Amino acid sequence: MYRYVVIDDEALIRKAIIKKISSLDLPLAWVGEAEDGEEGLALVEREKPDIVLTDMRMPVMDGVQFLQAVTEKRSEA
Repeated sequence: MYRYVVIDDEALIRKAIIKKISSLDLPLAWVGEAEDGEEGLALVEREKPDIVLTDMRMPVMDGVQFLQAVTEKRSEA
């Protein structure tokens, strides 16, 4: 089973993605959601998901900054 997180500043979008994925009968387990890149980074560090679905335009830390931060954190480990 693969673990995934959803990071998007729109709550309705996050819920729709989670609902759609859960209806597909795939070996995926939802382990969390975040509303911006900063919160998403903490979530990824804590949950260590296999898949991250993220919006690119978000407040606080956008998707590009988020992906750069995740890449840096993973290369340090």
